[in-house]
Amino acid sequence: MRLLLILDHATEDRLLADIVEYGHTVVARLLSSREAEARLPDLEVDVVLAGAGRSTLSADLLRATDSRGIRVVALASTDLDRHHARSLGIHEVLEADVAWGEIDAFVGGSAVLGARVDETAEAAHPRGARVIAVWGPAGAPGRTTLSINVAAELAARGRDVVLIDADTYGGAIAPALGLLDEAPGFASACRLAGSGSLDRAEFDRIAPVYSAAGAPFRVLTGIPTSRRWPELAPDRIDAAIEVLRTVATDIVIDVGFNLEADDELSSDLFSPRRNAATAASLRLADDVLAVGLADPIGLARFLRAHVDLLDVVSTSRVHVVINRVRGSALGIDAAGQVRQSLRRFAGIETATLLPHDQRASDAAILLARTLREAAPRSGLRAGIRGLVDTVLLPIAADDLAVRPRRALRRSLAAG
Repeated sequence: MRLLLILDHATEDRLLADIVEYGHTVVARLLSSREAEARLPDLEVDVVLAGAGRSTLSADLLRATDSRGIRVVALASTDLDRHHARSLGIHEVLEADVAWGEIDAFVGGSAVLGARVDETAEAAHPRGARVIAVWGPAGAPGRTTLSINVAAELAARGRDVVLIDADTYGGAIAPALGLLDEAPGFASACRLAGSGSLDRAEFDRIAPVYSAAGAPFRVLTGIPTSRRWPELAPDRIDAAIEVLRTVATDIVIDVGFNLEADDELSSDLFSPRRNAATAASLRLADDVLAVGLADPIGLARFLRAHVDLLDVVSTSRVHVVINRVRGSALGIDAAGQVRQSLRRFAGIETATLLPHDQRASDAAILLARTLREAAPRSGLRAGIRGLVDTVLLPIAADDLAVRPRRALRRSLAAG
């Protein structure tokens, strides 16, 4: 076989002697997919062996290899790389540290991809990125704060995150992060997706990077005025999310509070629905964080609205989060009272309780930054970090400790 290598130096050096020993010919050793795409017309290649990262594997390279009938085998060293390869339609993805003997079976076309692929993760999220919707009833329970900081904590663990403001009543992600929102990013994404024009280049143009040390993430800002809600039509949201699943590992959506089926309030059955954006986002979500406020009024609102939420999404996808737990509003053993109320009136046995931390919240608002940056040692930040680690990322702690961030930073910088 004639091989074209697009690998990092360490992997290439480890495999080169075995490649030759197994009787293959290396026609070129390149460093990037862009360079490979330019060289392909001048090379006779049977198989491209490439790293699965964004710099070494791209959609343009796959189009070039497909047009020439060249097979592509990818080597992934991280979850981010594996997701990127699958988002491009590559299913022959092996671990970067496997011996050449195992790779050779795929290079020769005599093997079917087996246990090296993370089949559990693929089955859980067959369409690409996981969508996490953050919902809560009326009364400002902390939807936006939770959305922003969940996105920040996911990004801090090396995840490729897109944060979306889909609130049709009062989106606030842009001002909370100090971003301009004259051109609403999510509305633009929906419009482009509706016409089939949303691609990676357009996404990079309309989704600014929120830059944080070691944990950048993309943001699609919300509509600047509530009267623009018709731009977030459910069919366009469906199309936009389907595209965004291919460019991220996690999509966090801050949705509106209203679950009312407003089609019943209009005589025109074909007119747009203001609450349809929330319903569409919840329907697409793999996980829903349902956030309520820890005081008598906030809990009453949450418990009433929680019933309506379960009419929209299945119970298994809902994770309850109660915000601003404090003795000054609930008396002695505030956490115990919250859990008892949830269990007694809604049958909710498991919930994440976040402490009231006004100083940390004020610091984040004042600086227009995430809690991770403005108040890294705060109890509120610790609670959200625990939610991410134990509910959204139930993986081994040592895996979390070594999740790579370099590839993510390069991809965002390139955008």
